[in-house]
Amino acid sequence: MELRQLAYVVAVAEEGGFTRAAERVRVAQPAVSQQIARLEREVGDLLFDRTGRRVRLTPAGEAFLPHARAALAAAEAGRDAVAALRGVLVGELRIGTVPAPPPELLERVADFGSHHPQVRLRLLSGDPEALTADVAAGVSDLALIGVSGPRQVAGPAGQRLPAALAYAPFAQEPLVVAVPPGHPLAAAPDVAIAELRGHGIVTLPPVTGLRAELDNACADAGFTPDVVAETDDLAVLPGLAARGLGIALVPRSVAEGSASEVVSVPVRAPAPHRPMALVWHRDRLSAAGRAFLELAPRLDDAGNPDRP
Repeated sequence: MELRQLAYVVAVAEEGGFTRAAERVRVAQPAVSQQIARLEREVGDLLFDRTGRRVRLTPAGEAFLPHARAALAAAEAGRDAVAALRGVLVGELRIGTVPAPPPELLERVADFGSHHPQVRLRLLSGDPEALTADVAAGVSDLALIGVSGPRQVAGPAGQRLPAALAYAPFAQEPLVVAVPPGHPLAAAPDVAIAELRGHGIVTLPPVTGLRAELDNACADAGFTPDVVAETDDLAVLPGLAARGLGIALVPRSVAEGSASEVVSVPVRAPAPHRPMALVWHRDRLSAAGRAFLELAPRLDDAGNPDRP
């Protein structure tokens, strides 16, 4: 079993055909077919169903694919580790993030890039549940997620992190109320959460950390928010508020980056925040991922800098 055979399996599975896979790995299509056929003889079963217009994984292929990806990732990590011994960090750093990440993440990514210019950077966005699954599966090295409490992913029912993942608070961005110009709250120096009662609210779905903050803050104030619209795109919320659909409780950076469509009103203490956390695999973190953690200032559970 050779690494190139594993790479061909992954390419065919992701491209859905031998011709496109051959173009991706830059070899002739017959070579890809021959090497996969050799691998199938070795494992004793067909990995691909070739009968349809699109090549599909067989059950054996479905079972084999995660191990092929893991082997390729391990080989890449080994090459990167040897390079790191020479004082050169290479390879790729894959960071998952919730949409509209806080400025702190972008600053740390830029800082990392200046320190390690030979490392390719990839930012992948998604919801917290998918992001943590990607880290657990090795698709991403780290992920920045919204949390609904200490060591909890903002997923369905506030599910806890998988045991294989480590966690550290990263940033706590204050939330503000975004309202259109001329709204009754627009001229206020600040607002209390209780003053949102009776106003229609646009927000994210219940599986997100931001929605958990909204629901918890309103519950503490003694009411249930009147949610009139939901979107899974955080950057869309200020635009919806600007057009009068409802007011929005959003991170300050999101409101201020919305081309001045909305008025950003601070929330009176105790003000809700957007708590964020970095997660990574305890036993399978790349050299690039470790270097990023060394650069990234982490916070304690109270949101204070936690430096050794």
